[in-house]
Order: sequence, then C-alpha cells, then structure tokens
Amino acid sequence: MIPFMNFLLAFFFSFIGTIPPGTLNISILQLGVENKLGMAWRFALAAALVEYPYAWLAVKFERIITTSPLILENIQLITAVVMTLLGIFSLWSARRPSRFSQKFYSSGFRRGLILGVLNPLALPFWLGTTAYLKGQQWINLTSALELHSYLFGVSLGALALLMLLAYLAKKVITKIHDSVLLKVLPGTILLILGMYAFLQFLT
Repeated sequence: MIPFMNFLLAFFFSFIGTIPPGTLNISILQLGVENKLGMAWRFALAAALVEYPYAWLAVKFERIITTSPLILENIQLITAVVMTLLGIFSLWSARRPSRFSQKFYSSGFRRGLILGVLNPLALPFWLGTTAYLKGQQWINLTSALELHSYLFGVSLGALALLMLLAYLAKKVITKIHDSVLLKVLPGTILLILGMYAFLQFLT
C-alpha cells in the first residue's frame, strides 16, 4: 500500500508543480499551438525522464542541500540566469534562426532533454516537496520499491500535465499557426520570468 501511496502523491505534486509558467510548459504549449503533437510527445517524454534523477537527488541529498546556505541563497539567482538566457536564445532564434537553433527546435526529444536538465525549478521543488511529505509521514522511502514508485510517480505526473497542455493548446488555439507573435511569445515570457526572478533575488 505504501508504494502505491508514494506513487499517487508524487504524481499529484508533479502534476500541479508543472502548472506554473516555466521553460517546459511554455515550450509544450507552443508545440501544441503549432499542432506538432508527435514532437510534443517526444519533448514531454524527455522532460519527464529528467524529472526522475532530479527527484532522486532531492531524496538522496535532502539533508545536505537543505542545510547548505550557499545553495539555498543562490537558487533564485540560478533560476533568474537560466530563464533569462533561455528567453534571449528563444527570441534570437525566432528572428535569426541559426543551424544550431534549427536543429535544437526540430527535435522534440533533444529539446525536452536539454530544457529539462536546464530547468532551474525542478531540484528545489522536489527538495521542498519531499521534505514536506516525509515530515508529514505521508511517504516512506526506505526500500527500493518505495523509492522508485515515488520517482515513477514524479515522471508520470510531469508527462501527464505536459501532454494535457499540448492537447489543450491545440484545441483552443488553431488560427495563429503562422503568427509572428507565436514565435516570440515563449521567449518573451521566459525573459519576463527571468527578470522577475532577478528582482526577487535583489530585494
């Protein structure tokens, strides 16, 4: 029963944790709007696979990381830098596509893998979530089965939310397929989120 509860709780928190605007859900929304559902599936699968080791690191090194002032104080700065750089890269690629950017955006799996690894929100989110769930004694991660049922729930929850966003975007927005706004919107949102994170870090 405990492994099943681990899976359900991880799935739930992974699903709701992927909802706030970030590099992954903004990119998957763009793929949905462009009606590239095959690419969206590959993107979501790669991004969900990356959640697995991030959650594993959060479980294994929870005490070390949460007691390190250097890491905790700079999480906001890391988030700001990554989102700002990704936003600038996205806007630059939309206006002047290079061979690298074309190759990057044409592969759903490669794109999902890279953006998943560069996602600055994954590790702190799973650190906080895992610490909270363990503190409430809602999960037990002592055995291999319990641990991997938790991690599998993390990956599957992210995959489910990302694909839901892709299908919703396809259903809701179908008339702006070739819109210039569509090409620059993801980069603009990421840039705004990066600037907001910088402001939070500085204040």
